[in-house]
Amino acid sequence: MTPPYDEASRPRAMVGVDVGGTKVAAAVVDSQGAAGPVHTVPTRAHGGPEQVLDVIAEAVRTVRAQAAEMSVVGVGVGAAGIIDAASGTVVSATQAITAWAGTEVALGLRERTGLPTVVDNDVNAHAAGEAWRGAGQGARTMLMLAVGTGVGGAVVLDGRPLHGRHGAGGEIGHIPAPGSAGHLRCACGRLGHIEAIASGPGILAHFRSLGGPLSVFDTREVLRLAKMGDDLARRAVADSAMALGAVIAGLVTTIDPDVVVIGGGVAEAGPVWWDPMERSMRRELVDVLATVALHPAELGSRAPLVGAAYRAWTELENEAADPRETSR
Repeated sequence: MTPPYDEASRPRAMVGVDVGGTKVAAAVVDSQGAAGPVHTVPTRAHGGPEQVLDVIAEAVRTVRAQAAEMSVVGVGVGAAGIIDAASGTVVSATQAITAWAGTEVALGLRERTGLPTVVDNDVNAHAAGEAWRGAGQGARTMLMLAVGTGVGGAVVLDGRPLHGRHGAGGEIGHIPAPGSAGHLRCACGRLGHIEAIASGPGILAHFRSLGGPLSVFDTREVLRLAKMGDDLARRAVADSAMALGAVIAGLVTTIDPDVVVIGGGVAEAGPVWWDPMERSMRRELVDVLATVALHPAELGSRAPLVGAAYRAWTELENEAADPRETSR
């Protein structure tokens, strides 16, 4: 996939932005997907949406000034929450960012920066980055999972995330996982969703439900114990990984992707997590799908920045090519 702008005369670029509940990261991304230095600032998530938009806009101005040799022509944002990508508005969100639902992110940033802005869900941006310049490069269809504080996901078709009718396409974390997570409550409040057992906090909660001591207070410690051979920790990690593997198998059976890409902090735990996840996935797949490519993500924390910029490249070019499109 190549960005649509003609670079013959000037080195154009986009600013890619990753907006989470803790921090905002921004970088200038050129037409080949190379990201410049990453500027990171606290989100100030509980000061209200207008303050968060101010923080994002200042981050955009900072990296733009640092890349004076580039002509920045737009902004791409990957933001927490369910996003109406057509309007750049947050449809639904947790309270990780106070009152974030309903925020017109694209409009607010265009007013603050003077630049056209494209907004998508943060995991969709992550997936677009991996599809463009990461582990999914060259694949027509890619299934992406991000396993960390939550379980996020995206389906990418020809470089474009599948949004669905309500902008919730790829909300993999809320798929029911019968028999494996019924004793754990998801962040959405329901019992039995895969995020409740497969996320980082889910692994810790499952470890404690098996009798793990309260003195083990974070997932990193559970993973460390599992790597050292602690039986209870290994069971908790394996249970969580196998539950996710089974869900991935269901998604592969539904989508038949070229490649499955898995990123996030939990996925970086190594064989103690990866091996049971992959065994579970392949065990559930019919023969014709059993050899589907499965790769770890390659771009790390740069992925949502690169992917948000790619979404801006493609969407803004579509608008330029079709005057009937509503400009952002």
